[in-house]
Amino acid sequence: MEKEKTVKKKKTETTAEKQTVKKTEKAKKTAAKNTAPKKAIETKVSAAKSVLFVASEANPFIGTGGLADVIGSLPKTLAENSDYDVRVVLPLYGEIEMKYRDKFMFLCNFNVPLSWRNQYCGVYAYKYEGVTFYFIDNEYYFKRRGLYGHYDDGERFAYFSKAVIEMMNHLDYYPEILHCNDWQTALSVVYLKVVYGNGYGYDHIKTLFTIHNIEYQGKFGFDALGDLFGLPDYCREILEYDGCLNLMKGAIQLSDRFSTVSERYASEIKNPYFAHGLEYMTTRNDYKLVGILNGIDVDYYDPETDKKLFANYGADDFSNKAVCKRELQNMLGLPVRENTPIIAVISRLVAQKGLDLLKCVADDLLSEDVQLVVLGTGDAEYQDYFKYLESRYDAKCRTIIAYNKDLAAKIYSGADIFLMPSKHEPCGLSQMIACRYGAIPVVRETGGLADSITPHNNDYRKDGNGFSFKNYNAHEMLYVLKDAIFTYGNKKEWNTIMKNAMTSDFSWKKSAAEYVRLYDNILI
Repeated sequence: MEKEKTVKKKKTETTAEKQTVKKTEKAKKTAAKNTAPKKAIETKVSAAKSVLFVASEANPFIGTGGLADVIGSLPKTLAENSDYDVRVVLPLYGEIEMKYRDKFMFLCNFNVPLSWRNQYCGVYAYKYEGVTFYFIDNEYYFKRRGLYGHYDDGERFAYFSKAVIEMMNHLDYYPEILHCNDWQTALSVVYLKVVYGNGYGYDHIKTLFTIHNIEYQGKFGFDALGDLFGLPDYCREILEYDGCLNLMKGAIQLSDRFSTVSERYASEIKNPYFAHGLEYMTTRNDYKLVGILNGIDVDYYDPETDKKLFANYGADDFSNKAVCKRELQNMLGLPVRENTPIIAVISRLVAQKGLDLLKCVADDLLSEDVQLVVLGTGDAEYQDYFKYLESRYDAKCRTIIAYNKDLAAKIYSGADIFLMPSKHEPCGLSQMIACRYGAIPVVRETGGLADSITPHNNDYRKDGNGFSFKNYNAHEMLYVLKDAIFTYGNKKEWNTIMKNAMTSDFSWKKSAAEYVRLYDNILI
């Protein structure tokens, strides 16, 4: 009996011990879960060099265009392939989906002084694909429909830019590199260099300012200097340009280096035709200018795995591309013609994209044995014209006025030729995406289009992945388009171009390596 009691006692003790161990392990896990993110974020000393991206949008959280693609992909690639500690800071827009917001961790709050204002700022953090994302919370500025186009955008992004600098002090985190993007974050460079630069922690920070599109510069009246931005009078000289305050000009002047999103565009923005008035500033500072071509997320844009397609295919066997073409024709109500090339335009419907060239020769183009598919939104002038074109050529043309990623993927995969005749194009991503899906680009030789597309029609190069024309001329474009249509009839030759296009290396790894070299150079 006593023996049985002893056994039961031992069993009870063993069970209690196990429960204690489990509780201890659970407590440790809970503590680690609660403290690890904050510790990782707040640790000032790190073995890795640190870069903080400052941007107004980033995928997958929020985006309107190419900037979101870049900030969604470049930091991730840097984190995977370099020894940099990579972080990103964004506004906490009200339109960010709850599936992400629910995972954000609150870090701290403080007030941001902005001229006579003293505005609340909350900071949230989220670790995503190896990158720490910070979100600047202020519902007055960011809980709105749409990211841009508000009457007080100057104040909104001045607040954001200053909140980024203030945040560093409250998190005790001071990066080696502050990498700002476009005019919305230009004031971060100005505030750092003019207001905070001599303070503890801030004095070692180097700056890189990237221009994604020089057309949008952040221009304001002189009264905004003190009342809106809270900058001293002597800063007028830093920001003044062509009769107003120009935030991009200030960032170019004060940054340690500045860059563009392609090598050709870096050269072009020193030319008045492309610089939108900033050529004197870009030329004066060209000793610190560099161009690095953007990449794309090749895992996301992969015809072998893309679930949005009617059928999957790859560079080694693109026979299923014919299935995608047939199903696209069926879906859009076009005649199913296997040997009639589909020419696709997926674009913002605005003048910059060269659509006036297409308007000029549309009748000539549609007199050929082709089908034209246009997808996009933009200016009413172009939306109305392409709908009118569809009504005239019902058996050959389809126009869809929409921004639809699912349909875009289906068009890329079903199209044979992708037309992108831009007047100017800092980098362009659509031509790279088109290549991935075997839709052969016909582009104008400008900016990133020239840097990414090797023209087959240039002495019929065996390594060509597309076609190009040089001058901004409708009939020169039409001549090259007809060359592409003629070449499409030679299946062996066309398949070689498709193979070249689909195997072109547009991954971020090469670009990320160039950014690492640039960062290292800045820190010397």
